[in-house]
Order: sequence, then C-alpha cells, then structure tokens
Amino acid sequence: MSSDPAAPADESAPVLAEDKPRRGWLTFLRDVVVIVLIALLVSFLVKTFLVRSFYIPSASMNQTLIENDRILVDEITPRFGGYDRGDVVVFRDPGGWLEKTPQAPVSPFTEGVEWVLSLVGLAAPDSDEHLIKRIIGVGGDHIVCCNALGQTTVNGQAIDETAYLNLLPGKTAPDVREYDVTVPDGSIWVMGDNRDNSQDSRFHQDQPGGGFVPVDNVVGRAFLITWPFDRFGLIDFHHEVFAGVPAPEAAP
Repeated sequence: MSSDPAAPADESAPVLAEDKPRRGWLTFLRDVVVIVLIALLVSFLVKTFLVRSFYIPSASMNQTLIENDRILVDEITPRFGGYDRGDVVVFRDPGGWLEKTPQAPVSPFTEGVEWVLSLVGLAAPDSDEHLIKRIIGVGGDHIVCCNALGQTTVNGQAIDETAYLNLLPGKTAPDVREYDVTVPDGSIWVMGDNRDNSQDSRFHQDQPGGGFVPVDNVVGRAFLITWPFDRFGLIDFHHEVFAGVPAPEAAP
C-alpha cells in the first residue's frame, strides 16, 4: 500500500545519526568509571582484610628475605588459625624497636600517588614502620639460649635452625646472646634469620614489653615473594624444625 506524500513527518523517528556516536562515548566513559571504581573498592577491601604488600627494608631476614624484596602478607588466615612457630610475620613496632629517622620531604603529588596506590595494596609506604621476623615461641613457651651446641631450646627441646639461619662460613650457630624467657599468653617471641644482624626480641628484654610482641600487633603472615621476579616464590616457614617441640604444659 502506498503512503501519502503529504503526510506529516513521524515525530517518533529515530535520533539523528550524528547524535549516536556522542551518546555512545558517554556510555562508554560511564562504564569505564564504574568499572574502575568497583576495582578500586575490591582492591581496598582485599588490602584491608585479606592481603597486604610490603617491601623488606633491612637485612635482618637474610637469606630468606633480602633487602628490597616485595612480599605479600596473609591477613585473614591467622585470624582463624592463629600463629605457629616458624611463621614469618609482619608486625607493628611494640614500642622502642625502631629508631626514629627523619624522612626526606616528598612532593604533594608523590604523596598523593603513594596514598592512592597504598589503598589498593600496590605500594607500601609504611613498610619502614613495621618489622618482619620468624616466630620462635608462642604463648606459654619456655625459650632458652643456649645449649652446648649454641642452639636455642623451646620447652626443653633443642631446635636445629641451620635450614634457614644466615651463618658466616665455618659457623654452626649464631653468636650467643643469652635469654631465658616464658612467652606470655597473647604474645610471641621473634628472631631474625640473619641472627647476628637482627635487632629482635633478644635485644629488647629490658624494655617494658620484655621483648615480646603482642599478637594484636601482628599484621599477618608473609607467604609470597613477588619481586624481583627471579626470587618469586613461596616463603618457607620450616615448621619441621619445630616438629619435636612439646606443648608448654608437657615441657619438663
């Protein structure tokens, strides 16, 4: 059936073709913004409750961890299962462990970028405010240095730490620094793998905390080296070293 050439134009006709690209770009930009915001929110939640990134600022954990390694720290698992002897943990300074050093000034732009990256776990500007060590004793453990071989004993059981200690050639044990402590409940006793170059629990026995680290100060358990790429891999907790240690209540 033919149409009437004199009929009025249909006001419901489609939008002019030249308007479509502009509306398409606005929709695309809106979708990108939404995706970015969702990604930032998810990354923030992961960083806050699941995993955090840190870098290693010192040599106290050589050779397990070396300076400038980047690591991931599991924040959630220890909340359900607690911490074990051998775990490598990141914790906030219990008080007096870290020397206050002046920070070089940075530009507001740099501060802003670091702040944004830290929100999503891609930067760790507060790494210098934390420490990382290996747990040697948990609540109730009796820890003594040292036996005739220079080994630490935990609940009367000597532990062979040569699997992870960074010892000088010819040495079978680190230098002796005496300690005879019982770890309070809710605390841990920690030492660095580079035992002769680690300001750890041994060196803070005369402070109010007695060298112990409250579990509440622990951020989480380090589990993965992410950078440099040639060092990428899981961090070994060497739980086997402590396999023969009796429970505190069974200790002699």
